[in-house]
Amino acid sequence: MTKTRASRNRTLQLTEQDRQIFSQRLVRLAESAVPEQLVDRVICQDIFEALPLLPPSFVDLLIVDPPYNLTKDFNGSKFRQCDRPTYTAWLDSWISQLRPVLKPNASAYFCADWATSTVMYPVLEKYFTVRNRITWEREKGRGAQANWKNASEDIWFCTVSETYTFNVDAVKLKRQVIAPYRDLAGQPKDWDNTGSKNYRLTHPSNLWTDITVPFWSMAENTDHPTQKPEKLVAKLLLASSNPGDVVLDPFLGSGTTAVVAKKLRRQYVGIEQDSDYCCLAEKRLSLAETDPSIQGYADGIFWERNTLSAQRSRPKKSIS
Repeated sequence: MTKTRASRNRTLQLTEQDRQIFSQRLVRLAESAVPEQLVDRVICQDIFEALPLLPPSFVDLLIVDPPYNLTKDFNGSKFRQCDRPTYTAWLDSWISQLRPVLKPNASAYFCADWATSTVMYPVLEKYFTVRNRITWEREKGRGAQANWKNASEDIWFCTVSETYTFNVDAVKLKRQVIAPYRDLAGQPKDWDNTGSKNYRLTHPSNLWTDITVPFWSMAENTDHPTQKPEKLVAKLLLASSNPGDVVLDPFLGSGTTAVVAKKLRRQYVGIEQDSDYCCLAEKRLSLAETDPSIQGYADGIFWERNTLSAQRSRPKKSIS
């Protein structure tokens, strides 16, 4: 059934013509592949069919947003909630296969909600060095009558070894300074007084409150039920990869990781079993060729939520 949408709703749609065009770009693996066959491609295939056919040690950064242990409908394909031992075994069955495709200096990020997070951590410890847990505020969520409103999610930061990429200067956050300090000479101390407001670049922490979840008026929004914001993925990519690196997302969904990788001049490999989501990812990748902007990220800086009003009127330009 076609949804009726308001005139200002910018949610990206997939037409039958889109399906015909973008389905031709999708890849399905029938035998072991080499990196050159995979980079900048979307693999439309079940993860358990595709993973054994990936080459070893070719991925620089892994970003994983798997189905949480919740009953959820993904375009007609239902993931059903199960007991903790069953979900743990399911996690282990594919995490164990991802580890060999990573380079020795690779990093990995695994998304989870509060319940999934506690199950995921022991599995991750078996295969990686777990370095931190990021918690980000979703700022949306359904209210509960007999519990606390669930408005946050986790991201586990892992590495394969003690040698890994972390570009701290690339992910500093520009925050407004409420009570600015000056040195003895009267100059700003660790803040910038250009413009009408005062700002400071701050080191990134593991608590993120500057993320806006995609919604109907944002150009990046799709009908995927668990879509992650481009700004969130951009932080992970900029911190833990360099231009030209290969980024793998084995649960690609509507394509956010691939799209952000393209916008930030990384190579991507995405795996997604639903053909409509794959085509939606390809459509977004096509649009990224003419619009490489990322909401909340401009001029090489991440801004606090709702502080970059000038970005809406700034001319779009390519990220080079």
